[in-house]
Amino acid sequence: MIELDGAYLEGGGALVRVALALSTITGQPFKVTNIRAGRPKPGLKAQHLTSINTLKELCDAKTSEVKLGTTEFWYHPKTIKKGKFEVDIGTAGSISLLLQALMLPSLFAPGKVTLTIKGGTCGKWQASVDYLQNILLPYLNRFVDSIEMKILKRGYYPKGGGEILLEIRPRFHIKEFENFNLFMEELQFKTPPVTLIEQGKLEQIRGVINVSLELQEKEVGDRIKRMMESVLKTYEVPINIRDEYVNARSIGGETVVWALFSKEGQMDYDNPIILGASALIEPGRSSEEIGKEAANKLKEHINSETAVEEHLADQLIQFMGLRLDSKIKVEEITNHTKTNIYVAEKFLPIGFKVEKNMISVESSSESH
Repeated sequence: MIELDGAYLEGGGALVRVALALSTITGQPFKVTNIRAGRPKPGLKAQHLTSINTLKELCDAKTSEVKLGTTEFWYHPKTIKKGKFEVDIGTAGSISLLLQALMLPSLFAPGKVTLTIKGGTCGKWQASVDYLQNILLPYLNRFVDSIEMKILKRGYYPKGGGEILLEIRPRFHIKEFENFNLFMEELQFKTPPVTLIEQGKLEQIRGVINVSLELQEKEVGDRIKRMMESVLKTYEVPINIRDEYVNARSIGGETVVWALFSKEGQMDYDNPIILGASALIEPGRSSEEIGKEAANKLKEHINSETAVEEHLADQLIQFMGLRLDSKIKVEEITNHTKTNIYVAEKFLPIGFKVEKNMISVESSSESH
């Protein structure tokens, strides 16, 4: 059984989520101790429990007893299934963070997987569902026939109530392979590596601002949009930012903005260069401040001349680990990214090489 120290580096919940995902596809059980030891309230949170309970449905997993605040448990996966799964986190717990555990196994199910998930669609210290939809999912096309997310309802802190529908049609069915190494071999022949090294030419900037209906009178969405456009117009490319006012249980919202690049006038379908930034709509902050924060973050990413910003880097690790020779140039290598590398190396027959701001994947024989 693979043993993991939940207090490693960043000591947060990502370690548990990535371990659940990789354990489920490799079929290797694990035990984790010191869960979220680096956090003010250690132990499992609602979204971790929901991940574990959903995986019990998705792959008949067995675990030791788990509840809110549990600081150690073991997990034993079985065969991944196809089908429709309905999940309710029950709070404003993050849908995106839950998907960190569920998405990877679903990519390789024996047929179509449909996940309907209720919870929070954006929040502090997390990528939102809009970020996943527009920035992360395009990189996963290499593994599937199709992957599509629909945002059905917005859910803000503290009441949640958001809802998404994620439909995945897998191209590779892991259960058709005698063992995980044969499955890995197939991926090497039939999928391109993740190669994100150079920005290329900035072609356009897109964005989405979602705001609860209560803030429409103050024109919060419109004011954020105007500020972002004024900060980003220096790039002299088309800017397309839409804003929407929505019915939600709590007052809130978010803006997500991303830049798209081309090589020789073409967007690379397998390895698109997409840099994203976001800012939460919170009490006590002006619309102009929020718009400026998101736009300035995006400017920093564009001006850094790297192909991957730090939040995308940590989310790509578990997918990069499946494809040798993957290589990304990152603006900053965070403890989040290093933690996910630690977990991926425990489960996969690979090693990550980290040099300055380059991260590459080698077979474990090369890396040790």
